Parts: sequence; C-alpha cells; structure tokens
Amino acid sequence: MKKTYIGIDIGTTATKAICFDANGNVLHQITKEYQMYHPEENWSTQKPNEILDSVLACIKEITKNVEPEFISFSAAMQSILIINEEGFPISDALLWADNRAISIAEALKKSELGTVFYQKTGIPIHPFSPMTKLAWFKENEPDLFNNAFKFISIKEYIWNQLTEEYVTDSSMASGTGLMNIHTLHWDETILNYLNIKENQLSKIAPATHKSKGTKDGFLYILGGGDGPLANLGTGSMEKNRIALSIGTSGAVRIPIEQPHIDPKMRTQCYHLIDNQYLKLGAVNNGAIILQWLKESLLETNESYETLLEQAKEIPAGSDGLLFVPYLLGERAPIWDADVQGTLLGIKITHHKAHFIRATLEGILFGLFSVVEILLPDSEKRKETTVMVSGGFGKSELWLQIVADIFQMKVVVSETIEGAAWGAVLIGFKAIENMNSFENKTNATFYPNPNHRLVYEKAFEKYKRVYPILKDI
Repeated sequence: MKKTYIGIDIGTTATKAICFDANGNVLHQITKEYQMYHPEENWSTQKPNEILDSVLACIKEITKNVEPEFISFSAAMQSILIINEEGFPISDALLWADNRAISIAEALKKSELGTVFYQKTGIPIHPFSPMTKLAWFKENEPDLFNNAFKFISIKEYIWNQLTEEYVTDSSMASGTGLMNIHTLHWDETILNYLNIKENQLSKIAPATHKSKGTKDGFLYILGGGDGPLANLGTGSMEKNRIALSIGTSGAVRIPIEQPHIDPKMRTQCYHLIDNQYLKLGAVNNGAIILQWLKESLLETNESYETLLEQAKEIPAGSDGLLFVPYLLGERAPIWDADVQGTLLGIKITHHKAHFIRATLEGILFGLFSVVEILLPDSEKRKETTVMVSGGFGKSELWLQIVADIFQMKVVVSETIEGAAWGAVLIGFKAIENMNSFENKTNATFYPNPNHRLVYEKAFEKYKRVYPILKDI
C-alpha cells in the first residue's frame, strides 16, 4: 500500500486537510469553511468549537480510506483565547485582524518599553499581536483575565483536544509578541508587564514534536505557523528566494539564519526550526479585499474566475485608477490600525473591470512596499525569485501582475498548498524520514518590460497616499 501523509492547514476562513504521497502529489483534499465574526467595530473573532468541529470533520473524512503515517499541522498565526481548568474556552478567539487593542498598542508603541519589547521579540507593537490583546483583556475584562487557566491559540486548543497536551511550536510562539526571538523562551519582562505566569502559556516545543491522539491513535506532528511552513513547502528556505503568500491576508518572507530586528520596527521575525528564521512583513489586506469587492461593492454572484477574466481586458495601471486597500487597517510596513482605504483617480470612463484590476494591483502594491524594505537593493531583487503559495497562485493574470510590479521572476510551486506540504516536510523530519525532496515548479512568470514604467509611477503615487491620509 502506498504510504500517505496528511497536512492540515487551519486557516482564517477554512481548514484544509490534504493527503499527499511521499513526492508531494495531492491525492485527496477536504475543505471546511467557517465564519469570522465582527460583533463590534474593530473586533474580529471566531468560535473555537466551530473551528474544532471543522478540523475533526476534516480528519474524519480525509482518513476514511487511508491510514496516514502521520498528520501534521499548519495554522494561521496570532489568534488568542482564554480557557478554564477544564480546557473549555471562556472567550471567543481573537484573530490577527482584531484591532480592539488600538489605543493600548499605540501608547505602548510610542514608549521606551515598546521599543524594548520589539527588540526582544521581533514583533512590532500593534493590535494584531496576542501580547496587546492580552493587555486589552487585562484592562477591559479583568474578571475573565484573572480567572484564566491558560491563554492559548486556536491551534493549541485543537492540539489539546486531540492529545491532551498544552504545547506550541516556536514558529507560532514567535508570532505572539511574548517569546524572546533570541532565546526561544517566553520573555519574563513581557509576562511581568501583563501580570501572567509562564504556566498560563503552553510549553514551547520544536516543530517536530509528536504525540499519539488519545481518541483516534493517529500520530500527530506539531508543525508550525502557516507563514514559515509556506516558505518550507514552496522551497523558499533557499538563498535568493522569497515567499509570497496571499490568502485572506498576505505576507512576504525571506529566509535568514539568525534573528533580524529592524531599526524602524517595520518588520517581523519568526523562528521555524534549528537555525532557520524568517524576516517578513504581513499585511491585513489580502484576498479578503477581492471578496469585499465581489460581495459588498459589486454585489455579484459571478465567480472569481469570471471577474478576473474581465480584469484581463484592462491595461496595466487600470487607466489611472489607484486603489489603496487599507480596509482592515494595516500591518507592515506602516503598522497603523486606524488607517483607511481609498480609491484615487476615478473617471467616468472607468467601469467594473477597472475596479477589479485596480483591486488586484492595490493588494500587490501593499505587498511590494514590504519587499522594498526586506530587499532594498533593486539589483539584488533582480537575482531573487518569488515563490508563491495560496489560492491566488491559480490566476495567471494575478501572477503576471506580481512579476510586473515586483520586477522579479515569479515561480509557482507544483504544490500550491505550501503550508500544508510544509507541515508534512516537518513530519518527515520528525519521523526521521531522510528522503530528499526536490520542489517541483508548475509555472514561471517574467516581468513584462512594457509595464515597468507604468507600475513604477503608480507605486510612487501609492506610497504618497498614506502620509496624506494620516494627516487628514
């Protein structure tokens, strides 16, 4: 019988369970979607048990006709929830997009203590981080905060339900703003600031940590955060490569061999395993902006594929229409939870397809503003390949726009679900499967020289918008 391996990616809007063979070929896939809630302005939450039910349903269906060697996990980062001693959630899960801690984050960011915290963790002071969300609970929900048994992520909650262990991997921990990126331990100074004890957090374990399921007997591998694992899964842990992911949100990540701290506090730093780190910038406004355009502005039932086909008819630069898509505030590189989006240059000649293309371009301008910081040398960028993952990797139009705006070669991994495959690669390491694996590519896109000047001018305009919006 062919050996199979399962990677489970617990995303922001859906969980995907993917069954691979040893060469990374997808044999079977299950997807279960769930809802993000916005009970108040700036709040973005989920029901932990809705996600747990989705994960359990995925595991049940994906293992119906196979006996996997292991099941390994990837998960969206920066969620936080509170549980009691029985292991039950006593709060909703606050997500990376939850901005309720704006005022706390802004005050801390401007303080000397905020600078110290960033230098320890590599995580900018912003309401996206669990650290600031815990500070919000402490200040606004003191009874809930004081009665907490543990503060954990959605991934930790699911792992505990499967194995009865409270552990987290170092990549998930490095995104919290609570772990010292230099020591890979929870930082005592930050815990004291929050007035929480180390035993109220999960134990930090290697990504290769494994445990048997207490109810189903499957071998579970801890894995990591979706960003670091997408780098691993798309072959982006190699020199002269960067990873670009666009899901609900988006990110650009570059592999490095030691922690990176940006003097201007614009970038993040994650640990994956051993001496593998990433410097990166994550943005709030990824494909969720395209979803907003489809459902809220256009109010259409047309498929995304149909919308993208319409955008093909519009020239590069969208005939002067510029969309700055800060609809959910923004993380890198501006780290401003209050910023708002805007459309510039609207003319009576613009129509639906212009708005679609301008949305694609605007999302990528936001991500390219991160690339400029991570790789400031334009000559160095010419030598660097962009490895992509996420559903957007199925759109030739969007991938060509990446190549044109970034002015870099873009390569699509054959395994488009990079995070889930990255989780499986960690699983191979955990069971000491030393089979070498060469990442296969599916398509390559090169910059169109005719579009370079158009996008350079549009991007310069894009960068000027935020300072004006901020002043207003």
